[in-house]
Amino acid sequence: MIQWIEPDAPLPPTSQALGPESEAPGLLAAGRDLSPDRLIEAYRQGIFPWFSPGQPVLWWSTDPRMVLPVDAFKLSRSLRKTIQRFRRTPGCEIRIDSACPDVMRACAQTPRAGQQGTWIVPEMQEVYAMWHQLGFVHSVETWMDGKLVGGLYGVNIGRMFYGESMFAHRTDASKIALSALICFCREARIEVIDCQQETRHLASLGARPWPREQFERHLDKVRDLLAPPQWSYDDKLWEHLGLDNPDADIGA
Repeated sequence: MIQWIEPDAPLPPTSQALGPESEAPGLLAAGRDLSPDRLIEAYRQGIFPWFSPGQPVLWWSTDPRMVLPVDAFKLSRSLRKTIQRFRRTPGCEIRIDSACPDVMRACAQTPRAGQQGTWIVPEMQEVYAMWHQLGFVHSVETWMDGKLVGGLYGVNIGRMFYGESMFAHRTDASKIALSALICFCREARIEVIDCQQETRHLASLGARPWPREQFERHLDKVRDLLAPPQWSYDDKLWEHLGLDNPDADIGA
C-alpha cells in the first residue's frame, strides 16, 4: 500500500519504496504537493516525481539507480568528430540557462523510450520553471544559427546534478549538449549525473546502475557542499574531453 503524503508531512524513508517484485518498483508515495520546498526535500534524498496527466504526484526511489559517473563518459569517434565540426562552424554554440523554459517544453514533446505521451506535464513545467528562478534547475542548450536545436535540463544541489530530460531537433544535438554538461561537471567537480531510469542509450554513453544504498551514500557526501558552481559555459571547457588530443581515450 502506497503512503499518501499530506502537504505538511515528510516523505517516507526510501527503504519503503516498492520492491522489484511489484508492478511499480521504486514507487514510494503519492500526494498533491509539488512545491519547490517539497522538491528540495525529495531530491536531497534521491527521490524524484514522475506521474502522468490525471494522476496524483507520484514519488519514486528506484533501486538500482542509473547514474553516469562523469569520468566514465564514453565519447565515440563519431561524436568526437561531430563536436569538432560543431565548434568550427560559425553560429554554433553551447549556452547555459538562456532558454530553460523552452528546453523543458521541447523535452515535454519528446516521450521517453517505450512511453506514449509525456511525464513533463504542465504542472511539472510550471514548478520547475519556478525552481529555475530560484537557481536549482539548469539547462544546457545546443544552438545553431540562432536556433535552439537540442538540449537538456536538470537539477543541481550541492555538487550533485540530477538529469531530467533531453531533446534534439537535429541529429546529435542532445548528445552535444550532454558532452558539454560532462565538461562543465568535470570543471565544477561534479562527479556523478543521476539518470534515474536505466536505458541502453544511457548505458552506451557510460551510465551504469548503482544500488540505492551506494547512490544515497554519494548524496550524503556531495549534497551539502557549499558554493554551488556558477552555471555558465566557456568554449575552453571542451578541453575536458581532450578533443585536440589524438591519443585521448575514447569509446568505440
